[in-house]
Amino acid sequence: MRIVVQRVTRASVTVNGEIVGEIGNGLVVLLGIARDDTEKDASYLIEKIAALRIFDDEAGVMNVSVRDVGGAVLIVSQFTLYGDVRRGLRPSWIDAAAPEVAEPLYYFFVGQARRLVERVATGSFRAMMQVELVNDGPVTILLDSRKLF
Repeated sequence: MRIVVQRVTRASVTVNGEIVGEIGNGLVVLLGIARDDTEKDASYLIEKIAALRIFDDEAGVMNVSVRDVGGAVLIVSQFTLYGDVRRGLRPSWIDAAAPEVAEPLYYFFVGQARRLVERVATGSFRAMMQVELVNDGPVTILLDSRKLF
């Protein structure tokens, strides 16, 4: 799994002109799922994200997690994180999981997030979405389960 985590002051996802997910202070998680990813990848990454110390403490040092600040998480499926442009200019999606593989893992990831973080919002799997966010800092972290364990 590949994930882009952004610390935000607010974020929303719109589908067909309707907001389907929205948060205030917290994290936006763009989630890409590879063909060979498993629930182990999902569990490891959401536990890591929930505990990431990327929010400022009272001294202004990044030292507390989204849980510590009472923040929310907005999870958006993003197969394009597996776009491969090493050969040419048109991305290849060969490493991205097919929807029938990715969808159950996406919902497993969301379920695990809801177990660890009080407020979780989502986009719509396989929908054309508009994601709007205000990156706070900016703080953006890249995570890849193949490089973490």
